[in-house]
Amino acid sequence: MYAEQLPLAGPVIARRVTGLNHSPVRQLLALSARPDVISFAGGFPAPELFDVDGLRAGFAEALADPSVRRNLQYSATEGNAELRELLAERLTRRGLSTGASDLLTTNGSQQALTMLTTALVDPGDVVLVAAPTYLAALQCFHLAGARVVPVAGDAHGIAPDALTEACRRYRPSLLYLIPTFANPTGHTMPLDRRRELAEVARRHSVWIVEDDPYGELRYRGEHLPPVAALPEAGEATVYVGSFSKTSAPGLRLGWVRAPGSLRRTLMLVKEAADLHSSTVDQAAAAVYLRTADLDGHLRAVVAQYRDRCSAMLDKLPSVLPPGSRWTSPEGGMFVWVRLPDGADASHVLTRAVDLGVAFVPGSAFYPVDPDHATLRLSFTTNTPDQISTGLSRLREALRQ
Repeated sequence: MYAEQLPLAGPVIARRVTGLNHSPVRQLLALSARPDVISFAGGFPAPELFDVDGLRAGFAEALADPSVRRNLQYSATEGNAELRELLAERLTRRGLSTGASDLLTTNGSQQALTMLTTALVDPGDVVLVAAPTYLAALQCFHLAGARVVPVAGDAHGIAPDALTEACRRYRPSLLYLIPTFANPTGHTMPLDRRRELAEVARRHSVWIVEDDPYGELRYRGEHLPPVAALPEAGEATVYVGSFSKTSAPGLRLGWVRAPGSLRRTLMLVKEAADLHSSTVDQAAAAVYLRTADLDGHLRAVVAQYRDRCSAMLDKLPSVLPPGSRWTSPEGGMFVWVRLPDGADASHVLTRAVDLGVAFVPGSAFYPVDPDHATLRLSFTTNTPDQISTGLSRLREALRQ
């Protein structure tokens, strides 16, 4: 007689992913594809403004003899040498002195954040952030098992006194910042605040990760140096950039600028993750930077985005209910709105979608204690006329 077989437990999923939630922006992608919906949800560049001809020429050269076979082969983990040299020159012109050896190319800036979290954060470590902040960064930190702690601040960013207290209390591993045209608020941190935060972080031996995908999309105001360029930042500030907002997100190319001691560790993390980023995409991007007028292209893009941003800001006073507040960004892609107390943007979204307009409720951008009265509006992918129509629909949703 056979012994009675007890039912076996099925295979399990790792605990670190059980609390991970989908990004509402990704979930809204299908909705945004509907022709009847005007979407203010995604932080996307305008596809009609892509430099298709320049990128096509870059790929044509990358796939032409005699380089085609090299560009279809495995490559170095740190990335294409010419691309890193051209990126270093571009960053240096923007005030961040950089050599090619300071850079690693990545699969978009999101992989850079994942690599940095892997290298710098152990499970249970504290990561300090502004609240609200970039939701995919929050996903990355949570996946690593970090404890994400928001630090109080104001319209200029995290408050230095609050950062000092948080460093003393939590002994964090990492401080995450988007100091220029922040996602989701659109705020830009002034120079003196950048210096103060860098000094606090250095005094408490905390790594700063500076995320700068929007820095070249300035519509008004004066250029500010990255935190990584400031003497107060020392050797513990890592700078992350991307082609996604300035060229095309489909390239999935970003970069990380890190001091030598950390860069060696990041190369090991990158090697373990995927060996290297796409050889042919990097080669095409290098050709593009060498042959195309990216600065001229960006001037044309910025002019369009400036008009779209103005169209949104001009109409919002007639759209939002009394008591609402909103930001007036100097660049980037986003306007951050707070509705009157007691409002819930998620409930408004349900009505808005029925009327043919979409946005992202702001609660997703908070690590804890979300403010449900907030929402993010992106203006880059719609013309001024479309923005006007979409905001009229939003006004109707708010009135209902």
